[in-house]
Amino acid sequence: MTAISTGLTTHPGVVREVNEDNAIAGRRVFAVADGVGGHAAGEVASAVVVERLRELDQVDGVVPDDVRAALADARRALVEAEHGGMTTAAGIALVTVSERPHWVVFNIGDSRVYRLDEARLAQLTVDHSEAQELVDAGLLTEDEARRYPRRNVVTRVLGNDGDVGPDMWLFPPSAGERFLICTDGLTNEVPDSGLEEVLRRHGGAREAAAALVELAVACGARDNVTAVVVDYPVVAEAAAAGCDTVPRSPR
Repeated sequence: MTAISTGLTTHPGVVREVNEDNAIAGRRVFAVADGVGGHAAGEVASAVVVERLRELDQVDGVVPDDVRAALADARRALVEAEHGGMTTAAGIALVTVSERPHWVVFNIGDSRVYRLDEARLAQLTVDHSEAQELVDAGLLTEDEARRYPRRNVVTRVLGNDGDVGPDMWLFPPSAGERFLICTDGLTNEVPDSGLEEVLRRHGGAREAAAALVELAVACGARDNVTAVVVDYPVVAEAAAAGCDTVPRSPR
């Protein structure tokens, strides 16, 4: 397996006493789960999701359907424990498609996955939030959405009634790419331009993750803050050839 460098930092924030975020930076699975604020079991629900993803991380030969199945298992566990609808999740997993490595990006809620290459920082996921729906309808700008009073209202969570499951994207890895997976506690405090500046300034994944969370805390950190940084420095030639999907921004 190609050596993947990771960094994971989490902080309860300046306002909240309990950190309801959980995260994993494993061998092939990298994700955050954000317990829905205001629910006493939010930290328990997010831990359930991460535990299912941790089990997946120990499996060799993972395919895209395995990722979907792990999230479905987490959903069932949440419902059985009466914690359904109390967490969001977002992340990436390195899977095998036609004997070649691919990334699966998944998201349910308003945590995010970004991809940084030499050209730009691109948001790969689409927020499931009231604010994003207003942006999509042309009623708010991106800047206004960051200040919108109900920006923390999510429209899709894991394990609630009518759960339609996560969004998922598939694409091959590229040499030198860097991913940021984070909860909204980071993106509510730091604009994309600030995220990109920190990611480019810090060469190490651990240093980058720590610096991002430190910046969010310095900005007031009204929510729990979690950042996972993933560096994929080398890609086999076979993985780069013959692929018809590419990473894209939802914008």
